[in-house]
Amino acid sequence: MIERPAKEEYYLNIANVVARRSTCLKVLIGAIIVREDQIIAAGYVGAPRHTRSSLDHGFCLRRKLNIPSGTQYELCRSVHAEQNAIINAARAGVSLLGGDMYIFGEDRESAKTVFAFPCFICKKMIINAGLRRAVVSQPGERSERSEKRFQVFMVDDWIREWQEQDILEDSVRYGRTE
Repeated sequence: MIERPAKEEYYLNIANVVARRSTCLKVLIGAIIVREDQIIAAGYVGAPRHTRSSLDHGFCLRRKLNIPSGTQYELCRSVHAEQNAIINAARAGVSLLGGDMYIFGEDRESAKTVFAFPCFICKKMIINAGLRRAVVSQPGERSERSEKRFQVFMVDDWIREWQEQDILEDSVRYGRTE
């Protein structure tokens, strides 16, 4: 019997291919936005258009300055994959309302899948873009069909959580493994 991948696996596999374009020296992240079963935007971690990336420079500015991971994003050369996907949709004049974002991440050195949960800035952008769900990769064996390699988050749950408590009291946060 021929098995087809579930939609979540299918779209995460596409986000994985998009991630291969990443210019971050630490992590490969790709994001796609799907609305009504159609891919409407894609983005990967990379320097702003027409500027030099960490790959081009041959070093990571954040590492050089000893900046801890997950802090001071403004000192990174890259734009996050989620941000680029939202920006690319805007450049094309495409509405994101009600769409789903699929985010795949991989550690560049180990080639292991990472928990690709968005940072606070990206999470706020996902909320304001009107997206419905975020489907993110998480470590797990790809060969095991029963092993879920992803986690699904409802954006309305993020909004509700932030209405009830402070942003910093998130139950799930970028940089933590689940």
